[in-house]
Amino acid sequence: MANPTYIAYHDTEWDVPIYDDVTLFEALLLETFQAGLSWWSVLKKRDNFRKAFYDFDVRRIAQMTAYNVDELMQNKGIIRNRGKINAAISNAQSFIQIQKDVGCFSDFMWSYTNGVPIQNAYTQTKELPQTTLLATQMSHDLKKRGFEYIGKITMYAHMQAVGMVNDHVVDCFRHKEVSNLSN
Repeated sequence: MANPTYIAYHDTEWDVPIYDDVTLFEALLLETFQAGLSWWSVLKKRDNFRKAFYDFDVRRIAQMTAYNVDELMQNKGIIRNRGKINAAISNAQSFIQIQKDVGCFSDFMWSYTNGVPIQNAYTQTKELPQTTLLATQMSHDLKKRGFEYIGKITMYAHMQAVGMVNDHVVDCFRHKEVSNLSN
């Protein structure tokens, strides 16, 4: 039997366009923890991540210290990877800098797609790419701005998670629903 949490995520969140900075940061933080792991390993711990990272309050995360990192390394409810925890802090700082430079992180990210989701038309899940040239460019640009654990595969997963691409296969009931959200 399929996992109800995973099904709910697919049916209500995945590929839905997100334009607010708070939710974009949450997705970015979670995707960086997913790097090298399955999405399920992160999704099942999302509430624990929310508690550990101050409801994804980017300003509070940006101010975390080595003491906070040590505490998080003891938190069995999250993925305890020192590099990823430190990346969450530095990514929060870089995120804030983009907000200062551009005014809105969402505007910065969505500028890569001219503000609208890319509508793909895959017929089978095996056709879904792990990454694209656009995801590679976004990863490169974010790394230049100080982001870590944000490689091209992670970036494409982020694009899917926040609806920058519609990667539901065409016979999935969500493909048309998600497509209509961008009209």
